[in-house]
Amino acid sequence: MPEIVVYAAEGRSPEQKKKLLKGLTQAVVDAFDVEPEVVTVSIIETPKHLKAKGGVPFDER
Repeated sequence: MPEIVVYAAEGRSPEQKKKLLKGLTQAVVDAFDVEPEVVTVSIIETPKHLKAKGGVPFDER
């Protein structure tokens, strides 16, 4: 049962997240030759003030 976890800063629309979930599922189906029903994809969102790159919080970029 393949599983993908995506960590991302919050702020994407529900439509964008749905598109990502669908695309990642299809990529696993194609690569692993499995049915979509066995693929699990999770998006873990972090508030922008709690995520930083180069020491600069995402909400200050």
